[in-house]
Amino acid sequence: MNNIVIPFITSAAMSLFMTPIVKKIAIKYGAVDIPKDDRRIHKKPMPLMGGLAIYISVVVASLIFTPIDESLLATIIGGTIILISGIIDDIKGLSPKEKLLFQVGAAIVLILGDVRITGITNPFSKTGQIIPLNSFSIPITIFWIVGITNTLNLIDGLDGLAAGVTMIASLSFLVVANRFSHISIMIMSAIVAGACLGFLPYNFNPARIFMGDTGALFLGFVLSSLSIEGVMKSVATIAVVVPILILGVPIFDTTFAIFRRLLSGRSIAEADNGHLHHKLLKKGFSQKKTVIILYLISSIFGLFAILIAKANSKGAVVLSMIIFIIALLLANKVGLIGTKKED
Repeated sequence: MNNIVIPFITSAAMSLFMTPIVKKIAIKYGAVDIPKDDRRIHKKPMPLMGGLAIYISVVVASLIFTPIDESLLATIIGGTIILISGIIDDIKGLSPKEKLLFQVGAAIVLILGDVRITGITNPFSKTGQIIPLNSFSIPITIFWIVGITNTLNLIDGLDGLAAGVTMIASLSFLVVANRFSHISIMIMSAIVAGACLGFLPYNFNPARIFMGDTGALFLGFVLSSLSIEGVMKSVATIAVVVPILILGVPIFDTTFAIFRRLLSGRSIAEADNGHLHHKLLKKGFSQKKTVIILYLISSIFGLFAILIAKANSKGAVVLSMIIFIIALLLANKVGLIGTKKED
């Protein structure tokens, strides 16, 4: 238990201590978000770059408590590349193409550190048959890493939302990693969860600092690495389904946003007010209640992922299909995949 608790507490304490310092740095260098449109919920300038505190906590704690191997170094180096892109974006802005270049570069670093998706388990095989990806391994891994990195960034629209969802997802990865006896992934998951917890007192509504792209992109990148190392490398039917469920809120919200924009004839890169948190706000929920509801949904997804990880092959497939169908029906009911253009 100390293998988990001490890294968690250490990371949380460092994040709690570093966040006020990072806030002063953000203000000094002009990393401040000034609300310019109605998509932004906050109405006054807010310091960005709070993710730097999370980054420092995760990197320092992981170097102290986890084995320093090829995959850890790749995660830290790749995460640093992502962090740099986030800092630049928070201070002066980056184009989508420039961000993508940083993200692909970071993904390649992970792959060079042997953090990659090498195969997909056949869910209908009783023996856990692995379907090797061969030459598709690298592009699929890059797609997954870049995709997860951006999905978390896209839900970072309310005080405390991204940090809380990441904390819940990390704790879910911790439990699943325990099922496969991945001790180092358990420790790393605890460290990430702790860093988010330490940041939340300054980020929960009313927020005093935002994590910005510095934090959202970094956390998304780290979660993509944890999902590959902790679940996708396991020989199990649920190797693909579990991380999708654990990251269900950002993945489904982003997926529905893409379909919503395509169906309405808009670019998938065009921002709108159709995300799940916008829908809940329009239904009259306060920021705090909306965030808590999304925490609850994320926790439910995590719980289902844990149950699937413990299920047999057939049960995992059936339960996964039921969850995805229910998610699709609910998303359609609240208008997440409708064609109506949001104001």
